Amino acid sequence: MTSIFRLGGAGFITKPFGSDCVTIIAGALYHRRLVHTIHRKMFDVVVIGAGPVGENVADRASQGGLKVAIVENELIGGECSYWACMPSKGLLRSGIALRAAEHVAGPITNGISAQKVLDRRNEIVGNWSDKGQESWLNNAGIELIRGRAEIVGVKHVRVGSKDITVNHAVVVATGSDAMIPPIPGIQNVSPWTNRQATGSQKVPESLVIVGGGVVACEMATAWSTLGSKVILTSRSALLEHMEPFAGEMIAESLKNLGVDVRLGISPTSVSRDGNVTVKFDDGSTVTATEILIATGRKPRSHNIGLEQFGISGWIPVDETLLVKNPTNDREPWLYATGDINHRALLTHQGKYQARAAGDVIVARAKGGKLSTEPWGYHVATADNECVTQVIFTDPEVASVGLTESAAKKKGYNIRVVEYDIGSVAGAYVHADGYKGKAKAIVDEDRHVLLGVTFVGPDVAELLHSATIAVVGQVPIQRLWHAVPAFPTISEIWLRLLETYGR
Repeated sequence: MTSIFRLGGAGFITKPFGSDCVTIIAGALYHRRLVHTIHRKMFDVVVIGAGPVGENVADRASQGGLKVAIVENELIGGECSYWACMPSKGLLRSGIALRAAEHVAGPITNGISAQKVLDRRNEIVGNWSDKGQESWLNNAGIELIRGRAEIVGVKHVRVGSKDITVNHAVVVATGSDAMIPPIPGIQNVSPWTNRQATGSQKVPESLVIVGGGVVACEMATAWSTLGSKVILTSRSALLEHMEPFAGEMIAESLKNLGVDVRLGISPTSVSRDGNVTVKFDDGSTVTATEILIATGRKPRSHNIGLEQFGISGWIPVDETLLVKNPTNDREPWLYATGDINHRALLTHQGKYQARAAGDVIVARAKGGKLSTEPWGYHVATADNECVTQVIFTDPEVASVGLTESAAKKKGYNIRVVEYDIGSVAGAYVHADGYKGKAKAIVDEDRHVLLGVTFVGPDVAELLHSATIAVVGQVPIQRLWHAVPAFPTISEIWLRLLETYGR
């Protein structure tokens, strides 16, 4: 570290002082005033964003022998841990378990305790404390720097008073925020986003939801179960990017839960006078205690210094998660993983990207051999046509790969195979009146699966077998030899293959 003194405006005199900080003092020779302290640090890799994706990049790079720092200005663990995946599943699980019991043991009279569900949710998120995550970073040998990071130049990051030189890579893993559409009056009503919807400490008497995607459907399920009167509105069908039958079945189940589902309408204005009043383009009006806006996500790429490199909005990357930017042409240094690159806005896909990015950073830093061919060790090929997703509504929706519509748009020669999961013996045992459906998309030229969608109770546990079949491009003929145990819901695989063979 070096101390810098200004002597009455006559210039600078420097002298050694410590190891990693610069102290700037201004004033006359005998009357010095402390102005600013800059701590200089050096790392091999700096990861901006300590959510699950950033943590995984940092861990892979650290395990590869690189000196790593991770920067976070909120809670370590990120959106998924505190305001999305984990708390939402905590809110949903009790109601789903209760209804599952009712389908095998008759009516349950004790009902559900909303307060106990909220308390369990609080416990799942550690009461919004990240001390456990901080301990993990320390044990992993990753230095945590709290604050807001700004990339101030190539391989140069600043966090408050800390000035960081980076030897090999800067990784942007800042995620995404809820997008609030420009509905007249929306900024004056304190709308809920996913954060308030998963973190509320009390059940709203009524809740109007604007949106028809994952957050909208899951939160409609959760809060209606806990006793809120829910009105779900969407300008299009529910879950419009999934197979159509998925949205149709979820709409039916929500109605059975008492949710008022209104499709094909958009809000034209919002106001609050105690309660929230929403007017729609069909002339209807809805009044509720709270309003949840669940209309999509926007990138957290602003105010971190990317504009100087001509980057704004979602950050485009190549298959090794390297940012597509001229500054990377001669020497790769800037990467983007997770939501921010807009490849697949899902935690597990982001963690998958993180493993590839962390390993490729290590390989490039050490001059190692790169495996960048499709399905190679240093690429995220599965993001393109093999994305997995589970929607934890009741029933669940689980999918991998391409839908029928997406496969047709890509020009594949396909055959569609569908089957009623409730007709499988395992489903009959699993729950009385089991309702579910499976749909498989087959590439007829290669005779492999392009995509599979399941809707039904507990179908999330069927998904990984489908993922292996799709990612592994297992020939249909070979799948015949993967014999499902009896009586399990997995016997749906046999029924799909039998239907295909007819």
